Amino acid sequence: MTQQIEFPATDADGASAEASPAETSEASPAETSDAEASPPAAERGEALLVREGDIAADYLERLLDVLDYDGDIDLDVEGDRAVVAVVGGSLRGLIGPNGATLDALQELTRLAVTQQTGLRTRLMLDVGGFRAKRRTELSELALRTATEVREGGTAQTLAPMNPFERKVVHDAISAVDGVHTESEGDEPNRCVVVLPGE
Repeated sequence: MTQQIEFPATDADGASAEASPAETSEASPAETSDAEASPPAAERGEALLVREGDIAADYLERLLDVLDYDGDIDLDVEGDRAVVAVVGGSLRGLIGPNGATLDALQELTRLAVTQQTGLRTRLMLDVGGFRAKRRTELSELALRTATEVREGGTAQTLAPMNPFERKVVHDAISAVDGVHTESEGDEPNRCVVVLPGE
């Protein structure tokens, strides 16, 4: 039996559509007092991210059992996304070559979360510290490249990267004066180009 999932209306960014000010201005006094009693948007947002992490953890625990992997699951919230990490013994099989299996596992976990919340998620999954280590390596590469481009005045194109990796590079180089970055190409061969100038 196939289950159909209905998603709430979303705007162009995938966020849930909210009522317009005109629609909310005519609320009854009872509705208004309920709205005033609700927690601030930041708290509601953090509560949703915590819920996303819990859903992801449940999904991953079942998956680890099926695959017969031993691992503990750590949950965190960083900025505007839930972060879930699987840590423990031998987890290489969940990472795959260049993190390809990890990327696929992250997409499956995001789908599991979306199915339960009805909202698109930006949840980040790490396994065995792979993404944390990769973030450090890419930040160092970005800073070295930025220095070379600033001193040499010649643009450099980095190897193709996935969206997570490109964001790490863009963020690292944005803190360096005298250089800027652009992304070029199509997936899976999209690259970061580091250019001189602001």
